[in-house]
Amino acid sequence: MSVDIGASKSKSEPNVVPLCDILLVLLIIFMVITPVLQKGIDIKLPETGGTGPTDGGPTNAVVLTMESDKAIKINQDPIELNLLENRLRDMYQIRQDKTIFIRADETLPYQEVLRIIDIAKGAGCEVLGVIPERYATGK
Repeated sequence: MSVDIGASKSKSEPNVVPLCDILLVLLIIFMVITPVLQKGIDIKLPETGGTGPTDGGPTNAVVLTMESDKAIKINQDPIELNLLENRLRDMYQIRQDKTIFIRADETLPYQEVLRIIDIAKGAGCEVLGVIPERYATGK
């Protein structure tokens, strides 16, 4: 015969209902916020047909090249950076195909490449292609 003196029969279990409520609210908040935070640029990947400007593709393609010394060329014609936007705007006013290909020296900072991409977009280029092969000035 055992005598239980002063001992309580209640068990102490954690109440997880408020925790589940908080987790569900956080889940809903993250589900709503996530699509808003996704930023980026739309790209169109090249097709595997070999019709680019570097492999004997269309001869009317415009290739904008930035050398390691920040010299800019449009189809091998040198041009100053401050005249680039006006020249591109004049070229793309009369063209039906508003595509431009960007090629930059591999040693240039990405900021410099973005600057000429912004200038090209501002001048009226609708489709912008980046030539992915490594390019070094003078090679």
